[in-house]
Amino acid sequence: MKRLRAVRSLAITALLFLSSSLHAATALVPVVPSGLSSPVFAGHAGDGSNRLFIVEQRGVIKVLQPGASAPSVFLDIRSRVAFSGERGLLGLAFHPGYPVNGRFFVFYTRAGDGALVIARYGVSAAPDVASAAEAVLLTIPHPNNANHNGGMLAFGPDGYLHIGVGDGGAGNDPPNNAQNIETLLGKILRIDVDRPDPGRGTPYSAPADNPYFGPQAGRDEIFSLGWRNPWRFSFDRAAPHAQWVADVGQGAREEVNTPIVNGGNYGWRVYEGTACTGIDTALCNPASYLPPVFDYTHGSGRCSITGGYVYRGAQGALPPGTYVYGDYCTGEIFAWDGAAQTRLLDTGMNISSFGEDEQGELYVVDLGGTVSRIVSTTPPLPETHAVVEFHNTNLDHYFLTADAAEATAIDSGSAGPGWSRTGNTFKAGGGTTVCRFYGSVSPGPNSHFFTADSAECAQLQQLQAATPATQKRWNFEGMDFLTTAATNGVCAGGTLPLYRAYNNGFALGIDSNHRITGSQIAMQQMVSRGWANEGVVMCAPQ
Repeated sequence: MKRLRAVRSLAITALLFLSSSLHAATALVPVVPSGLSSPVFAGHAGDGSNRLFIVEQRGVIKVLQPGASAPSVFLDIRSRVAFSGERGLLGLAFHPGYPVNGRFFVFYTRAGDGALVIARYGVSAAPDVASAAEAVLLTIPHPNNANHNGGMLAFGPDGYLHIGVGDGGAGNDPPNNAQNIETLLGKILRIDVDRPDPGRGTPYSAPADNPYFGPQAGRDEIFSLGWRNPWRFSFDRAAPHAQWVADVGQGAREEVNTPIVNGGNYGWRVYEGTACTGIDTALCNPASYLPPVFDYTHGSGRCSITGGYVYRGAQGALPPGTYVYGDYCTGEIFAWDGAAQTRLLDTGMNISSFGEDEQGELYVVDLGGTVSRIVSTTPPLPETHAVVEFHNTNLDHYFLTADAAEATAIDSGSAGPGWSRTGNTFKAGGGTTVCRFYGSVSPGPNSHFFTADSAECAQLQQLQAATPATQKRWNFEGMDFLTTAATNGVCAGGTLPLYRAYNNGFALGIDSNHRITGSQIAMQQMVSRGWANEGVVMCAPQ
């Protein structure tokens, strides 16, 4: 038994190594190549339309249709917005129930006095145009300085609206707003936009588990404190949906914090990143604050972090679970893999924000007027190409690949002993890219799995992030080959049905395995051996 597991480990290690080249490099593809006026955010409505909404700092929200390159105006509130420097229309969040209630929320600095406003709007009868009617939820005085407004809005997995607010500006936070629990400046707030509070006369309420809720000292809306200017935060799509916050430093360090704890104090103005500022020397006790998960210094011209997202897209632009962020001053885009920072790209842009679409693909917003998507630069597969099936006699394990180099390596024995071609091959091509996963536990049975269903691909990536390494987990290996997804188990004319069989070996303590084949004879043989026929899962060109 130990020998069999050793062979399995050798074979799978080789296959994992071969697949690593799928994420060798990234690039930017413009989706709005020009014409935007100081864009500061991009996001989606979560309504299945696949539209991208772009926030312009001057006070305009634009909507970009799928496949288009020129957006149209969704909302224009320039008359209400103070636009200069760090002021403007800064944040946008669509209600989780937007497909039903049509509500969305904005964060802007108010013309006249610079107060910070969180307001609710709604879509009009025309789906690409918002109503001009405004309902102000919350106003935060910001009287003394024009900078450090914050501006991020996002609904968390708890269904509440989270709001990032800067410390009020100037250097060193002179009023110490970030540590003062009686002011909303320098905080991340959390409110329930669906339940007014008649007792306080507000069109929202504070969740009862907010740290200062009730008669005790502190504002009910506060969720966490100690922030200088949280410039973009996000929630990981995968459980446990951790919140990631990038907080802009002052003169030395930029930082990223996760997870964000209810009632957590993240250190400013006592700490800047991992370093004590010396402003309140007596308070420099690291045990009193939550440190960043990582930070970086202002070397090489870096000066201001722009927070991003944990990548969970299905197109394989990056390894799943990679946190992507950038520096506004240098235009560098970075990745954090849980252990180290890596520079992905040096764009030369003033990166004002990152964005995420409904499929989890990531976008880069350049204040100069463009929005671009992050993509992998792995050469595309030919429109029609062969998919080769292998079988390992030692493991009774089936495997597919469309990568000629990978097939050659397996043929040569580099992936371990026992592999041979079955003779069952099929052509691939179409508009859908198949996700390849490897199910692993050590020691224990293992399996490869292929799906052309984008929802199934995303679900397995989320399961991967939520499952401890000591348990059975699915590891995303990349996008394997092109095909066409079946519609309710039916393939269009001129295409070959591909069946998926499953032996449920996990429950038996042997290699659980999936097999995809276009051969009805092969499928009948699998069924006769006790495998389950999962039906037609994708379609190949004949």
